[in-house]
Amino acid sequence: MKTWTMAVLLAVAVAGGAVVRAAEETAGQRQARMKWWHEAKFGMFIHWGLYAVPAGTWQGQQIGGIGEWIMNTGKIPSADYAGFAAQFNPVKFNAGEWVRIAKDAGMKYIVITSKHHDGFAMFHSQASPYNIYDATPFKRDPLKELAAACRKEHIKLGFYYSQFQDWGHPGGGIYGERWDQAQEGDLSGYVNKIAIPQVKEILSNYGPVAVLWWDTPGNISKEDVDKLHDLMKLQPQIISNNRLGGGYAGDTETPEQSIPASGYPGRDWETCMTINDTWGYKSYDNNFKSTETLLRNLVDIASKGGNYLLNVGPTAEGVIPQPEVDRLKEIGAWLAVNGAAIYGATAGPLKKAPAWGRITCQPGKLYLHVFNWPADGVLNVPMQVQVKQGRLLADHSRKLEVTGGEDGLTVHLAGNAPDQICSVVELNVAGELTGIEKPLAQNADGTVTLPVAEAKTGNEPQVESKEGQDNLGFWMNPSATVRWTFKVNQPGKFTVRAPLATVGATSRVVIEVAGQSLDVTVPQTGDYGKFQVVECGTVTLDKAQPYELIVKPVADGWAPINLRAVTLQPAP
Repeated sequence: MKTWTMAVLLAVAVAGGAVVRAAEETAGQRQARMKWWHEAKFGMFIHWGLYAVPAGTWQGQQIGGIGEWIMNTGKIPSADYAGFAAQFNPVKFNAGEWVRIAKDAGMKYIVITSKHHDGFAMFHSQASPYNIYDATPFKRDPLKELAAACRKEHIKLGFYYSQFQDWGHPGGGIYGERWDQAQEGDLSGYVNKIAIPQVKEILSNYGPVAVLWWDTPGNISKEDVDKLHDLMKLQPQIISNNRLGGGYAGDTETPEQSIPASGYPGRDWETCMTINDTWGYKSYDNNFKSTETLLRNLVDIASKGGNYLLNVGPTAEGVIPQPEVDRLKEIGAWLAVNGAAIYGATAGPLKKAPAWGRITCQPGKLYLHVFNWPADGVLNVPMQVQVKQGRLLADHSRKLEVTGGEDGLTVHLAGNAPDQICSVVELNVAGELTGIEKPLAQNADGTVTLPVAEAKTGNEPQVESKEGQDNLGFWMNPSATVRWTFKVNQPGKFTVRAPLATVGATSRVVIEVAGQSLDVTVPQTGDYGKFQVVECGTVTLDKAQPYELIVKPVADGWAPINLRAVTLQPAP
């Protein structure tokens, strides 16, 4: 997978691209092609490859970073890394067991790494002997076995393929500097001799392929990207992501390790995420997310209209680590009871999620996912709609009284929460769903807080949640603006502050409000996740009324920035 810096490179590569097959299919045909994916909501990502052998350790040293990047991070020579193949004999691999784990978790599709950045193919490739069948004692094709097991259990199967980065074949792409002369070569030669033939193999030899998950577009020529893109015609119903490059936007956006605060309006999207801190197996990474976190992530993503592609990293023996299996099983048990509120559900009607949980919709039904069960048994829902009946999904016998008023619905909950992580209330409704969105207002102490989750941004930049905080990033377009509307009850002079971050070149933005303009330099913080609070200047808001505040990039010399919020503090 990638780093945050690579996310920026990715955004540059796909900006302004055209959706795959947009000119070749009608809206109805696309809807039919995407139907299973829209209904699925939950899938299993599998990062499995030669990197599972060192498992995060090289020459007796633990190598930092994610497991599948150990060759790059540890600067392991190609010949030494290839030597791991002699030790790779995953005799405990059982395709049927893996598929059953996914199915028991409530997952509807699997995407597995057919070849990652290390260049080692996890299938029997005729294009290069550097593959699990020819180079290891295993002498089996696990993708063929997995394809058969998926067909048997009616699970969709997709393949990840690293088309640009390949550290194991001469000429393969690398982000950063090469560390081994064996990697030298012609990029186009690599693409045409390795990448294109291998993509043709995985699309030809394994039956129906539901998803092709490209990664890190790099600087492959447009001519060669077109060749890769055209191979997808071998699987006319395939769904592809936005990481091919060459101006192809694909079918899905792919936020990584984070959840967009407002989804991707007008685009299908899928958050991919690890259960611990790594994609590929590391023997000492025991920082597993709790079932509560993972399950609430699934609910959060569904409530914003996306899918959740949750990763497992099998060992070199072919075993999915037990802590990952345990968590998946617990999620599956919850879905067995509450799946109606997830599978095929659409995003909730509120822009801002309620403090008690999340909301999803089905035709004629509204699902309230209650994370925080109210102590007084009263759930306030800022929506207006006719409710015919309310009940708990976990206990249909517990009918709930629902009343309506100017501030929305009041659901009277009876008894204790049926689930400590997420209890689901099902409301049978009639008519249009209308959310009651209250405007941002000045706080009692006179401050005004403008969180990025409340901003109007269009499709760019994007708001994501990272480490529990909303963050506005992927701000690639210097003509894109961010806007808030808020109301001031206590007029006066205000100091404007904003937590900002950028990498590389310095950027500038202009903040406009009430006819006043502040020119702000964004400091180089060295990391898109490292923020510095910038004092932007002062403005005067002399009337008690609504205002609009706009943040505009200064196009000259623009470099992408990240933003967390804008605050207005009463000035002395």
